[in-house]
Amino acid sequence: MSNDDTKLRWGILSTGRIAVVFAKAMESSKTGKVVAVASRDGRKAEEFAAGFDIPDFYGSYEELIDDPTVQAVYIATPHPQHAEWALRAIRAGKHVLCEKPLTMNHEETSEVATEARAWDVVVMEAYMYRCHPQTQRVLDLIRRGAIGRVGMVHATFGFDAPFSGGGRLWSKELGGGGILDVGGYTTSWARLVAGAVEGKPFLDPVEVHGSAIFHPETGVDTQAAANLVFPNGMLGQVSCSIGLGQENAVRLYGTEGWMWIPSPYIVNRHLEPSRIFIFKPGATKPEEILVTPDRPLYTYEADAFADAVRAGEREVAAMTLDDSLGNAAVLDQWLASARSRVDRKLTVL
Repeated sequence: MSNDDTKLRWGILSTGRIAVVFAKAMESSKTGKVVAVASRDGRKAEEFAAGFDIPDFYGSYEELIDDPTVQAVYIATPHPQHAEWALRAIRAGKHVLCEKPLTMNHEETSEVATEARAWDVVVMEAYMYRCHPQTQRVLDLIRRGAIGRVGMVHATFGFDAPFSGGGRLWSKELGGGGILDVGGYTTSWARLVAGAVEGKPFLDPVEVHGSAIFHPETGVDTQAAANLVFPNGMLGQVSCSIGLGQENAVRLYGTEGWMWIPSPYIVNRHLEPSRIFIFKPGATKPEEILVTPDRPLYTYEADAFADAVRAGEREVAAMTLDDSLGNAAVLDQWLASARSRVDRKLTVL
């Protein structure tokens, strides 16, 4: 049997920007190969397949789900379609890697998790940074007390996108807004760090106090912030935006110093080193820690997924279903809290 025969056979569902990123990453993977792609536009599927030398292409998502050669489905549709196609793939016996957010809310995520466990397949929410060695290095530093006991996390992720009334980012119907698009990165980092402090995979907050500015025309949150209170006494301050640029970094404050992670999310799609900085009281300059990867960011994610499947596991340790359920609950609370505070029409500057 050739090495190629042992690789996990992927089908890519949808052909948008993030699907292109994933397909490029698969070219560096030693654990998987893309054997099919689907779009609701057959011409787009054919062009995508030609661009990445993918043998099969389909003009409907159903055909890809029904393809017996596909073992795992990468779902790259707009957010509101995630739950539907994840469930269809699961019920067809396929493993599923689904772009974040896994679904639009905790209720849908719970249904996906229940079905994944019932059908005995691997399902992972595609927080790719969780599989990168930089993240593991940060966790190791926290656990060995590199900055003492962490008491606060500050995580930001925001960009300034031009307004487009019909565009995905700006449409409630398409799951737009900062909280659902990038806010989950910030909450997942905060929960990850809170867990590491206790020697756990993650920890959920007991309080979520959120605020947001909602666009007067479309109703999506253009910028949002939240304070998270964890049961171990740690605090999280998180913010996100689609109409305002931010630092896009994570800062951890501990009893013996603080840590700055300049690129916590889109770590390195290629092979350049990433950096972690540790600041100690009295030090004239920070300690700089370099993390040099051996493969692109999204390849780490695909390989971690394939390794779990091959090992007979039913979850990817870097991002479990319980972790996704906890993050979905926090996003629900953030949105609900923010909306409850809006009692007048706010104008976006």
